[in-house]
Amino acid sequence: MAGINKVILVGNLGADPEVKHLEGDKVVANLRLATTEAYKDKNGNRVENTEWHDLELWDGQARIAEQYLKKGMQIYVEGKIKSDTWQDDQGNNRKRVKIRVNNFTMLGGRPEGGSTPSQGNSAYNSNTPKPTQVPVMDSPGEEDDLPF
Repeated sequence: MAGINKVILVGNLGADPEVKHLEGDKVVANLRLATTEAYKDKNGNRVENTEWHDLELWDGQARIAEQYLKKGMQIYVEGKIKSDTWQDDQGNNRKRVKIRVNNFTMLGGRPEGGSTPSQGNSAYNSNTPKPTQVPVMDSPGEEDDLPF
């Protein structure tokens, strides 16, 4: 059986995208995404844990990121874990884990001074150049009008 390598994250951008334009009209954007979990410890004190994730977007998604994504924005990301290994100048083996983004959705309102695409909360999928909508899940316990 084949394995599954899927990551879903919702978080806030720690900086504006770093975009590089490469040969052959290739574009890559690197982003830092913070995900924060909050809970109360056994003493009732609120505790927050923040994890930082390195994201990598290519071509059409990188161009969209360059144009629309800004520090502090909240995004929904789907992708896969990708590892890079290399030797540094001192000959030490190094490893970096990043998320290769397959698609993302901008969440929340329009950031100050930023522009947004005309379609509001749009998802950008590497397989389709046109924006597609991501379904919004109902909150647990909400009533619906379905007859079953």
